[in-house]
Parts: sequence; C-alpha cells; structure tokens
Amino acid sequence: MKKDHFYNRDLSWLSFNGRVLQEAARPDVPLLEKVNFLAIFSSNLDEFYRVRMPVLIAMDKLGKFADEELNPLLQARQVIMRQQNLFGSIFREEILAGLAKHDVCLLFNEELPATILPQITDYFYSQVMAFLRPVDVLNDNHFEPKNNEIYFLVTLAAGKKEQVFALQVPSELPRFFKVNAADKTYIVFLDDIIKNNLDKLFKDVEITGYYSFKITRDAELELKDEYPGDLSEQIEQQLQHRDEGIATRFLHQPGVPLRTLQLIGERWNIASASFVEGGMYHNFKDLSSLPLDIKALKYSKWPTAASVINRDEDLFSQIEREDILVNTPYQPYDAILRFFNEASQDSNVIEINITLYRVARDSRIIHALINAALMGKKVTVMVELKARFDEANNIKWAKRMKAAGVNIIYSITALKVHAKVALVKRMVDNRAKYYGLLSTGNFNENTAAYYTDHILMTANGDLLREMELLFLFLAKRQKPQPQDQGVFSNLLVAGFNLQQRFLEMIDREMANAQKGLPAAVTIKLNNLEERVLISKLYEASRAGVKVSLIVRSICCLIPGQPGMSDNITIKRIVDRYLEHGRIFIFHNNGNPEVFMGSADWMNRNIYRRIEVCFPVLSSSLKEEVIAMVTLQLQDNVKAVWLNDKIENIAVTGGEPSVQSQQAISDMLNHKILQA
Repeated sequence: MKKDHFYNRDLSWLSFNGRVLQEAARPDVPLLEKVNFLAIFSSNLDEFYRVRMPVLIAMDKLGKFADEELNPLLQARQVIMRQQNLFGSIFREEILAGLAKHDVCLLFNEELPATILPQITDYFYSQVMAFLRPVDVLNDNHFEPKNNEIYFLVTLAAGKKEQVFALQVPSELPRFFKVNAADKTYIVFLDDIIKNNLDKLFKDVEITGYYSFKITRDAELELKDEYPGDLSEQIEQQLQHRDEGIATRFLHQPGVPLRTLQLIGERWNIASASFVEGGMYHNFKDLSSLPLDIKALKYSKWPTAASVINRDEDLFSQIEREDILVNTPYQPYDAILRFFNEASQDSNVIEINITLYRVARDSRIIHALINAALMGKKVTVMVELKARFDEANNIKWAKRMKAAGVNIIYSITALKVHAKVALVKRMVDNRAKYYGLLSTGNFNENTAAYYTDHILMTANGDLLREMELLFLFLAKRQKPQPQDQGVFSNLLVAGFNLQQRFLEMIDREMANAQKGLPAAVTIKLNNLEERVLISKLYEASRAGVKVSLIVRSICCLIPGQPGMSDNITIKRIVDRYLEHGRIFIFHNNGNPEVFMGSADWMNRNIYRRIEVCFPVLSSSLKEEVIAMVTLQLQDNVKAVWLNDKIENIAVTGGEPSVQSQQAISDMLNHKILQA
C-alpha cells in the first residue's frame, strides 16, 4: 500500500479540533455551550503541542519531511493559525457580543471601568497579592517557567539597561472575577487584575512594558524497563519534572521586543521552540470555569432514562437471568456503582478483579474495592500507572488500596493495560459463580456523565472463563508471546487474537460479496490509524463490501478514492456528549456479529496495549446496539462527512432531521417506558 493512501494522523487530529470549533460557530448552539466548545478546542490544542508537536519537530530536524510542500509540521502550523483566527472571531463577535445582550460584560483587552476599580483593588490586596513573586530573569539562574502556566514579562527602566522580571498569574486562584455594578455583571480576567496593579509590586520604578506568555512543554515520560525500583516510584520521580520538559511552543502576545525574545530564548534554553505570536490572553481552556449560570444560554437537559436494573432485587440474580447493557450517559451509572457496592458487601463474594485506567478523583468504585479488601475478600486491581496525565491520581489510589490490603499489579513499562473489565467470583452452595463487567470506557463515574459508552454486565461462562485467564496473564506482567495466540476464542484481546479476528471477519464479508451475497462492515471508533487494518478495509471496498465508518478524531483512512475506497464512507459526530464507545458490526449474511470494547484501531492499541473487545450475544441487546449505530449513520444535524482531505463537510439533504444523540436518548427512554 502506497504511503499516500494514508492520511497524516496529526493533520487528521487537527481536523477533529476544527470540527469542535465548527460546533462553537453553529448558530443553533446556545451561547454558554459555545463557550464550552471553545474551552475544549483550547485544551485539545494544548495537548497537541505537548504530545504531538515534539514528534513533528524532531522528525523535521531529522530530515524526514523532504518535500517542503507536504511537510506536516508546516501544514500543522498553517492549520493551527487558521483555526486560531477563527477562534478569535467567534470569541469576539459571538461570545462577547452575545453576553453583552444579556448585560454581562466580559472585559477583554480594555480599560477596567471606574465603577468596579474599588472591588478590583480590594481583591488584589486581599487575595491575589499573596501569590505573586516577581523573578529577576537576568539574575535568577534556577527559574524555569512551568508548563502551560500564564506569565507576564515585565520590563523596567534601569539606567541604560533594562530589567526583566517574570511574574506568574497564580493558578491557585479562579481565572475570572465577577463583579456586579450598575445593573451589569462584569467578568474580569485575573490577568487584568494583576496588570492593573503592577505599580503596587514595582514601586518607584518606570514600567516600560508588560507582555503575557506561556510555554508548552513535551509531556512524555522516559520510562526504562531496566529501572531497579518500583514502577510507581519511577513515574513519581518523572512527574516532578514533567513540567520542565523540552519547550515546544513559546506563545506570547504581540509587541514583545525582538531583543527580549532573544534574551529569554537563550536564558531559558528554549530557542528551538516554536515562537508563536498570539493574543493578549492565553489558556482559553479556563473558559469552562466562566462564573455564569444562565439557563437560557445553555442546553435544556435531556431526560435520563430510568435505571436498567430492578432496585428491589439483588443485582447478581438479575445478571444471572439475562445480560444487561448500560449506555451512558443516556442511562444512569448507578448499576455499575451498585455492582461494586454489592460485591463488597455480599458475603458470598470471595474475589474481585478489575483493571483501572482512569478513575474519578474521589472514586466510589475504589472505595468499594477498599471496603471489600477490609472485609476479607481477595481484591486484585491492575492499575495502569502510565495513563497520560492521570499518573499522579492513579498512584495516589494505588497506595491507598495497597494500604487496605488490595493486591496491586502494575503493567510492565512497554505495555499499557487499556482494557476495561471486572470479574467477581461468588461461592453459592459450594459452587463458584462468575459475574463480569466489560466496558468501552473507563470505570469513572464522573466522565460517565458526558462520555457515550457501553457497559455489559454478564454471567456468561464462556466469556468470564476467558476473562479469568486474562487476569491470570496480567498477574504475570509479561508481554504476550506467539504461543499465547490461541488462548482466547470468545474475547478479542490485543496482543493475542484481536487484530487477526478482525481481519478474518472482514475476509468473511469479502467472501460473501464475491458470492453475490449482501456484505457490510460498520465500525465506530475514536481513532483509526493502524495500516494493516486500514489496508484490509480498502481491500474490502474493492471487493464490493459496503464499509460505513464513524470516526470521532484521528482518521488516516482516505474515503471515496476511485478503485481504492469507493465503498467507504466516514462520518464524524460532535454534539453535547463526547462520542467514546467502540462498536464493530459485521453483516455476516444477515446474521450480524456485534462486538464492543476498549480498542481503537491505532498502532498503540493493536501492538502496545492490552485491549479487550467482547461479543454482544443477547439478541435483544444486539438489536439495541445496531439501532443506536443506525441512528448515528442517519445523523444529518450534528454529523459531518469526512472527505478525501479529511475535511469536515456538512451533511446536506435528507428528511427527517436526525440528531443521533437526542434520538438515542428518546429511543432508550421509550424502551424503558415500553418495558
């Protein structure tokens, strides 16, 4: 397969962020929801600079991009510049103007009104001043700006020379300060409160300039397999220095003198970073904390469906009777919390096993696991310490669980455990019974409120015996070997059989197409990058298989190419919830096979992680999953087509209008009412 048959992953990622920006620009999106989409865009862009920009810069320096016109680093910078310009126009023309119509004045690069200056001054003296520590840039050899924190460069007249100070905008305080005055609500950036009071920090000197900036640094941790100590200790040590990583971007407001930029570039050893001229303010991800709660400017809430479980019957009896599927956030997460709570208290439960990747800051699930261990049950938790940006939280919980008697297992350095599974063992009448949870998303009750995911609760022995084998394997802390490939037949487990089984099921669709039988593959993913599987989808398209993809973010498959991908279409959905569940549907000549799970089709998921995908065996649940995906394929409101340049193209025509998230909410509510 030629290289140009695969779209660049980083440009595709930026295309997704462009889709988020599109949502902020839509006229039918309420004003404060627009603000949230701008905050998401800004947060995503920061992560791109921390995680992907270092890779592009390194490859560029190594001469990997010979064709300057096709250089993805240059293309990425051009895309980002266009997106930031659009961001600025949305913020100024829609957000600021829209808030003003509701008597809310978000002060943006303007003089603070005299009517609120007394409150601003009082707040500065009583709350802000305690956090401010000017650093003499020229004479302090130990100072390095922290990652993604906002600073001011303050220049002072000092005879023939100039003094330069760095001053951090304190992240311990809210980014915005709200003041009510003269029948208006004023919202002031913390940055402006500091700028307005610089003379109280630098007394009796001439302030010749003040310029906001932030530095974005590489976020990767350098973990070593041969490290002699505990993995958690190695990660803790590196986390202390993550914010001191190599600078990838120096973002600054316009007007900083060139000599000052050169000086700090040398002083802080960041001359190799991208120096980007931006606006007066940075970290617009903080817009998510804007202190406003105006119902008319937010989405009206969709009703949450009733719980899928019976509150008056013990949960394990219900699971024994039939498989149960929880679709968050349309259906409440209480069934999952109850699973762990009942397991911790049930005297028949003797063992609990679970994998944890990202958990809530105050996880009720972990509290239940700790209770179970304290009550004498055997609790084994596979904690993935290398979940990016969640390492510290995972280490904290691992220590607490270990202190309570939980058996903690860490993955090896070179292999992440991204599977989301749990297994409970009960002894009833001297007979062991198993109950399992298999999920497309993390066991996290907080993100369950806005991530669309699917959690299967089952007592199916074929699946759960294999899950027990998986936990036994994880306890060994080894990479899968070729001889391990035949261990699983029902579960699809990355490193064992996942990729091969997906290839075989696509081959079966191709064989059906060649026999003149109906043949189709429908896949919903967050990210699609891995070239073996993409090449197989191209092959299926050429064989006449209809391939329908829903890909939220990164997509390296190029659709609609004559002779290569004529039969492949791709949609992207961005709405009020974050699409997160992975679903795989194979037509199988009218007897569809449906799988769900944790695995995207990225190189990391296929080759460097333990992932689990699982079959949906209940005919009623299979119909439910297919119905949800069908609604998403029909979406002509919040979905866009991806074209051969991975651009977001509006879906035009089609009646009636289908907004899939609302339609799924209605469908699941109707199901409960019918039941």
